[in-house]
Amino acid sequence: MSDPRRWMLAATALVLLATAGCGTKKPAVDPNAKATPHTALDDDVAPADVTTVDLPRGADPSYGATPMAQRVAVIGLLNKRNGIAREVTLKPGEATRVGDVIIRLSACEQTAPWEQEHYTGAFVQLDVQQLDKSWHRVFSGWLYKERPALNVVQHPIYDVWTKSCAMTFPEGGPGSVSAGSSESGATPRSSARKSPAPAPAAVTPPAAPTTLSTAPDSNPR
Repeated sequence: MSDPRRWMLAATALVLLATAGCGTKKPAVDPNAKATPHTALDDDVAPADVTTVDLPRGADPSYGATPMAQRVAVIGLLNKRNGIAREVTLKPGEATRVGDVIIRLSACEQTAPWEQEHYTGAFVQLDVQQLDKSWHRVFSGWLYKERPALNVVQHPIYDVWTKSCAMTFPEGGPGSVSAGSSESGATPRSSARKSPAPAPAAVTPPAAPTTLSTAPDSNPR
């Protein structure tokens, strides 16, 4: 006859195993979920259809736009105490002092005319003189004319904003070529086979000289 203690231990072990199995929940599967597509980024080996292109040395990403040093920006300055506003004209790298304010222009930019959205921005730094005659920089960043809320000068007395940035772009967009121009200066010719020229028609001389009419020509050209 077997020991009842062994039977009790075996029964207890079975109960524990069953309880542990019931407590494990499988993750719910959404039947409407779409499988994530496999892309080349999931592979450790680079795909064969991806190539690296080196830009030529000296390539200008601004596509012939006015160089930064030759651009001219107009910055607006407002004194909130007396409500006086004035305009300050600067080139990148220049600074001007108006009372106890120094305005520095590091760069100015505007989007090309062929872009869908137009932005005019300037990187401005504003220094204000304190009561102890020390200078404190209260703003440094880009200010956009069309989107003034993107960056706001938080100062109780002074406010600055971008009014314009004078610069030009190549006419017609990047990489444009004037119509009819080529490397040799001549009009490019078609490589298609030309049809033979028709034979000249016989010219019949007029029977008698005609008199030119002085009436205006009503046939539009």
